[in-house]
Amino acid sequence: MRIYPAIDLKDGECVRLYKGDYDKKTVYSSDAVATALKWQESGANFLHVVDLDGARSGDGKNRETIKEICKNVSMKVQTGGGIRSMADIDALLDAGVYRVILGTAAVKNFELVETACKKYGERIAVGIDAKDGFVATDGWEKVSTLTAVEFAKKVEKAGVRTIIYTDIATDGAMCGPNIEAMKEMVNETNLNVIASGGVSCIYDIKALLQTGVEGVITGRAINDGKLNLAQAVELCKNA
Repeated sequence: MRIYPAIDLKDGECVRLYKGDYDKKTVYSSDAVATALKWQESGANFLHVVDLDGARSGDGKNRETIKEICKNVSMKVQTGGGIRSMADIDALLDAGVYRVILGTAAVKNFELVETACKKYGERIAVGIDAKDGFVATDGWEKVSTLTAVEFAKKVEKAGVRTIIYTDIATDGAMCGPNIEAMKEMVNETNLNVIASGGVSCIYDIKALLQTGVEGVITGRAINDGKLNLAQAVELCKNA
């Protein structure tokens, strides 16, 4: 299992939202590159970057910051938020991003998922954000009638190999991940599932190791010092 330290960007700053609420944010740093380098020094080989402004409005205002991160780290960077077209995907991959995550666009424009997978294969991932088991879109502000597992099976058929599965109820809340939801997703699909939301300590990492997920994203816990990133990376390396 891999550990993906997370950087959430809003107005160029590294922040965390509480349960996806844009009005409940904590600012951790104004220097995203320095933060990325800090996580790299802790042993991480992958980095998860979210453009929160992009996720909400689709404007991609943090793209330059993401480009700078890619220029300055040796980690593989995956990013999502505000990616609505093939032009967006092309630009990010050309800028050095390793894997692009389609979220709202994957729900509203499924043809984009199919086209992107044909062109880029495993470099395309889909972010499935669930609220009470149903897919949420538009920066988590809207909820669809599609269940997370149903949608995962649909993207798998389109050629997607990796999903980032977020339980909104636990994200940024430090209350522990939704273990049962992660297990269900792993068992019901053949996808590489990256778990996101609720990780608060090393015990949560140990619990997720038992679910069969490919990776786990952690943001607030490492920023708050509740989880030692180097320790978590080492645990997963030896698991």
